[in-house]
Amino acid sequence: MNQRDNEIDILLADDDPEDVFIFETALQDAEIGYVLRHANNGEALFVLLKDKLPYILFLDINMPCKDGVACITEIRKNREFDNLPVVMYTSNLSAKVVDECFEKGANLYMAKSFTFNTLIQNLKKVFAIDWEDYLHYPPKSRFVLS
Repeated sequence: MNQRDNEIDILLADDDPEDVFIFETALQDAEIGYVLRHANNGEALFVLLKDKLPYILFLDINMPCKDGVACITEIRKNREFDNLPVVMYTSNLSAKVVDECFEKGANLYMAKSFTFNTLIQNLKKVFAIDWEDYLHYPPKSRFVLS
């Protein structure tokens, strides 16, 4: 686990400043010790990944420069990122997109919550997972966080 002072190193790739604010506020309310780094597009994401590999990446699908599907495709082509858990974090609930992210190698698909409390509960579920022992390619039935 990449940590600084026992804080989880989280990388969030999302171009919406309001969503980033809500995500960070939910992390605080979930009482998750964290350091949050943020990329506002797919190209900036790869600059941050090369700088330091996070413990976990939350990846939005709809971003400029490179969308989340292009990013997960590139991430899984690079052996350097084999142990990086990638959670697709998006408002896109299309079955086609879910299937594509699963096939491209994302570890989990988490919808952006309609309520703040649901987001807090979902983050607690994500951080309760032992990512070192979690299947890198979980069964499809466990791919979408519910």
